[in-house]
Amino acid sequence: MPDDTEDFEQESVARSFWSGTITFGLVSIPVALYAANRSTRISLRMVSPEGTPLNRRYFTSRDDKELDPDDIVRGYEIEKDKFVLVDDDELERLAPERTRDIDLRQFVDASEIDPMYFERAYYLTPAGQSNKAYRLLAQVMEETGRAGIATFVMRAKEYVVAIMAENGILRAETLRFADELRTPADVGLPEPVDPAAAAVKRMDREIGKRVEQGLNTKDLKDESAERLLKLVRKKERAGDDVVEPGQVRGGGDDTSDVIDLMEILKQRLQGIQDEPAGAASAADESDLEESSRAELYARAKALDIPGRSGMSKDQLVKAIRRSA
Repeated sequence: MPDDTEDFEQESVARSFWSGTITFGLVSIPVALYAANRSTRISLRMVSPEGTPLNRRYFTSRDDKELDPDDIVRGYEIEKDKFVLVDDDELERLAPERTRDIDLRQFVDASEIDPMYFERAYYLTPAGQSNKAYRLLAQVMEETGRAGIATFVMRAKEYVVAIMAENGILRAETLRFADELRTPADVGLPEPVDPAAAAVKRMDREIGKRVEQGLNTKDLKDESAERLLKLVRKKERAGDDVVEPGQVRGGGDDTSDVIDLMEILKQRLQGIQDEPAGAASAADESDLEESSRAELYARAKALDIPGRSGMSKDQLVKAIRRSA
């Protein structure tokens, strides 16, 4: 189901990203679609130790050849490392007919829909002059406890949705397809057994101690994200590990400490070549211990040491020694 709707959920200001018409029989109600949730998850960017954002590039796994975007095609893997290629024209011919209709095919009791089928929530709002018809449909559906099962096309994909009413508002839940759900047998759950009556009473008492009148939404918070933000803000205030492209790791406004790492590396490498082997080795050992992480990283980069960006200072020292 729709991974492409992730983009819509990143909008800080709610706005409609799709509009169409609910249709069934002689009923036609223009509506707009809004994401009912927004993502507040904390994401970390992949950057170099100097703070430069990284770009993703594609390479062939066989010969490590870099590909341009125009060279990339789609393929369906029919068996290990054997693909059937499908081009854009073929995909276009397979795409569903473009339409702005939400085709309500049937109404069912809302309680009959297993929540496991629900994937992503949206609000439907009246568009144009459809407010009266919209409110009428919402009222009847809410009073009867029914949900409408519908299909609609968005971005050349067809979705199945359940439309439900609550507090006079229509909601749409995109539904997973039946073959996307696992059964208890699929995950290896054992056959159910009848517990002893005494055990049932003990369990009931333990649950009863924790029963609340309703769900406290304040408990629905991402504590791990809060801890991460707290750490980031603490390090920002202290100027610890704050980097910008072109600056030495550590941040700060004093430019007197900014050095040309590549020039230092060239000088050191030149010195190693000019010195006797024993003296060079002793001096190199001392230099490694006294070097900053940024200097060590530059040296590791020149030596093409794999995995260097994720190494600590001690790990860089050890890797450089092994490559020497």
